[in-house]
Amino acid sequence: MEYRRLGRTGVRVSSLCLGAMGFGGWANDDRADAESIIHRAIDAGVNFIDTADAYSFGESEEIVGRALGGGLRDDVVLATKGYFPTEGGLNHGGLSRRWLTRAVENSLRRLDTDHIDLYQVHRLDPTVDLEETLAVLTDLQRAGKIRYFGSSSFPAHKIVEAQWVAERRGLARYVTEQPRYSILARGIEADVLPVAQQFDLGVLTWSPLANGWLTGAFRRGVEFPQTNRAGRLPEAFDMSRAENQLKLDRVEALVELADQAGLTLIQLALAFVVGHLGVTSAIIGPRTHDHLDSQLAAAGVILSDDVLDRIDAIVPPGTVGPVDGGFAPEQLVSPVLRRRPPAGEANPVTWTYNR
Repeated sequence: MEYRRLGRTGVRVSSLCLGAMGFGGWANDDRADAESIIHRAIDAGVNFIDTADAYSFGESEEIVGRALGGGLRDDVVLATKGYFPTEGGLNHGGLSRRWLTRAVENSLRRLDTDHIDLYQVHRLDPTVDLEETLAVLTDLQRAGKIRYFGSSSFPAHKIVEAQWVAERRGLARYVTEQPRYSILARGIEADVLPVAQQFDLGVLTWSPLANGWLTGAFRRGVEFPQTNRAGRLPEAFDMSRAENQLKLDRVEALVELADQAGLTLIQLALAFVVGHLGVTSAIIGPRTHDHLDSQLAAAGVILSDDVLDRIDAIVPPGTVGPVDGGFAPEQLVSPVLRRRPPAGEANPVTWTYNR
């Protein structure tokens, strides 16, 4: 297992990070089995675990916390996230001081620990000023409840703005970004990764196997398996869509390339992600021991320039499909934010300027 510096911090983490989204009611609800997967990953050299309060509504954090009991906690860099509501009620969610303070306390309790090594805001909250979020995270850091903090699925311009606001206001800065990245979703190569490199941010990428498309389970002429992801993201597997037909063509070409390189498709996919100069760790999300073993087999695999050139020919750099972006700016989702209102009507957008 290779270990890399986490951004500008002095912390070193494994190039494969164990993602815990699949532990709990959303996927593997056998707690003992989930804990044994965590222990197996640690035994294999993984020292970085990523979860979130939203995963199975807190159950994932509880499983991780229990698995790290008995002396393992100090050997693991523990990351979690907050933003999504985990309980009912107005103001129970987002990136306000009120909610993040409560969310961190809840995560500490579920994880059964007195500190979180890396606390990440799970999504951008356009309704909250960046200064408010950075200020509460700075206070939580100074209180010793979190060691570092980062962002997840931020667009490049917000990553830059957050760094700028922190500097001007004398606040602590985000030290990591967690974007979506795989051979089939290369959009961050155009802006997020260069910006992360410029500010020396650690980058831990999610969905390196492209929602399962790069596991080898989705092939032409084979009945697609029924997976949790397919149930939650039907548009990503709807073969009536032209972009998914193109994705399938690319998968077939990548399978052939992996075979010629003497690798599994999983090894090819994970080695591609961690082989990018700007990536610190790829988050793997096994739900079974077999899943874990197939993904751990990618540790130490280095792709030759010839293989990387052929990947670029199959999926050009910066390419991202319509359902694979991981982040959709509000201006792309809501037409009202792209269209000038009729004369005399108020603009529906209120822009917040951080001086």
